[in-house]
Amino acid sequence: MSLPSCPDPHDRPLFSRRALLGGAGAGLAQLALCELLGAAPRRDERWRPSIRPEAPFAARGPHFAPRARRLLSIYCSGALSHLDSFDHKPELERRHGQPLPGGEGLVTFQGEQGALTRSPWTFRPRGECGKWTSDLLPRLGELVDEMCFVHSMTSETNTHGPGENFINTGFTLDGFPSAGAWVSYALGTENEDLPAFVALPDPRGVPQSSANNWGAGFLPGAFQGAPLAASRPLRHLQAPPGVGAAREGATRALLERLNARHLELHPGEEQLRARVASYELAARMQLSVPELTSLAAEPESVRRAYGADDPDPTRAGFARNCLLARRMLERGVRFVQLINGSYAMGEGVGNWDGHRYLEEQYSVHAPILDRPAAALLRDLRTRGLLDDTLVVFTTEFGRMPTFQKGASGRDHNPAGFTSWLAGAGVKAPFSYGATDDFGHRAVQDPVSVHDLHATLLHLVGLDHERLSYYHNGIERRLTDVKGRVLRALLS
Repeated sequence: MSLPSCPDPHDRPLFSRRALLGGAGAGLAQLALCELLGAAPRRDERWRPSIRPEAPFAARGPHFAPRARRLLSIYCSGALSHLDSFDHKPELERRHGQPLPGGEGLVTFQGEQGALTRSPWTFRPRGECGKWTSDLLPRLGELVDEMCFVHSMTSETNTHGPGENFINTGFTLDGFPSAGAWVSYALGTENEDLPAFVALPDPRGVPQSSANNWGAGFLPGAFQGAPLAASRPLRHLQAPPGVGAAREGATRALLERLNARHLELHPGEEQLRARVASYELAARMQLSVPELTSLAAEPESVRRAYGADDPDPTRAGFARNCLLARRMLERGVRFVQLINGSYAMGEGVGNWDGHRYLEEQYSVHAPILDRPAAALLRDLRTRGLLDDTLVVFTTEFGRMPTFQKGASGRDHNPAGFTSWLAGAGVKAPFSYGATDDFGHRAVQDPVSVHDLHATLLHLVGLDHERLSYYHNGIERRLTDVKGRVLRALLS
């Protein structure tokens, strides 16, 4: 049975009928106070998911019928250059070596800019749609017919840590919930033996803002992402030596009875119920995670397609993470965050931050990402998972069309970059928005990170204006007080 669609939030009254019609001019007083303070009063239709303390991860209904049941985020740390991957600019090639028009004296994040510089990689048309992408990521390029490109993304910062926070939490500051935490808080999981939200950091390490990318912020801690990887599964899942299955089962049964009795003696203790639920999930994960993270059951042809047996440990590690992401999605994990790139190794060495040696460094990074990510997308399609899974490919901002003065790489550029989506609910092949002739600034249909987040929430059945959490006197949202659903992208 389909759920009724949610009315447009702009059709809802801003003030409650009771306040406007209440005694002693309550509504007028509320209106006057809000006008004085320059703020709107709280809406009556703030929404809280119905979370049972004893089962915080149980599946919950969305606001309206969703197009996607689950979401996969592929995040490239370090700011992957749109001009060397997905945003073809013939004028940049023609004007190679010339000054950027209007860029006289332009100083960006690291300093003065040099001349316009075409990509070291050739762009060519791909797929049946003929979309031009570069030879940097040729296997992903083969899948352009599956992709919905947003070429007019913008960010509010040109610094990596705040940029990572912004693309993954909607705020540049630390301490805010990640998109995955918001989704797991609202919807729970379809498999109560696994976390609702799992983060798969790059085998080389974590991004600059680390756990902020998958943290719960001020939401209940249960909804933060569980970080694990094919090469680093969760620890302490096995029983100690000498403890057999029968003894362990009897111990768990006794604990269940003791916990149930304790809860009976302390009714209404929600924190106690939540703590018991977290330990029960950990116990269930002892049984489910080893099977999940063991890739031995996968056919050799599948492991080969991903590159999981590549002799290079970093390539193999990321490939196994991609394969693990598919296994999680098909088992009902609600939100999987797959991270490509790490800051532990320094600027551009383990990530896409190509300031000084872009061609040399990107030639290392691209094969790590390209083959496994393309195999993952193909695998999701082959298994029918792409029909109800939304995939979003992001990075924190773009790069300049110039090379930095005295260097062979591109500086930070938050004024225009590219993301793409695939799967449930989006048009494909499709391209939306555009940067200028040089790829410097978004000039056609600019898109904010808040717009992207509003659209992702919409596709999983959530109204970004209703999904909120009261914290420190403020109704907080993933989209702050901004954001619009990009309806032109919806199929």
